[in-house]
Amino acid sequence: MSQRDPADPAEKRSLPLEMDPAAAQRLLSTVEPPVLLDVREAWERDIVDLGQGIHLPVGQLGQRWSELPRDKPLLVYCHHGVRSLHAVAFLRENGFALAQSLRGGIDRWAEQCEPGMARY
Repeated sequence: MSQRDPADPAEKRSLPLEMDPAAAQRLLSTVEPPVLLDVREAWERDIVDLGQGIHLPVGQLGQRWSELPRDKPLLVYCHHGVRSLHAVAFLRENGFALAQSLRGGIDRWAEQCEPGMARY
């Protein structure tokens, strides 16, 4: 196992693994918002999604992670935040230092940020 170099710029900007919906909502309204990465299945996305972004079901992440941008923040989400947290752990291990999971997933987002949003 390799040691991390604290002088490495990526280490200095290490982010928490998760972000609360309110903080995510603020960040998504900025000039340079993170790229949304939806790791749910297609049938879930058909019910509701957070808008523009990348759809890559978590089961395909191991084969397709190289398609994702490494140089931009990624906000990863699923239904309740479990799959997205696992996805972020995988992405961080593979060099995506700016990946974060939406805490509580789209369900908590609907509860806290968009109460009229469809839930399942």
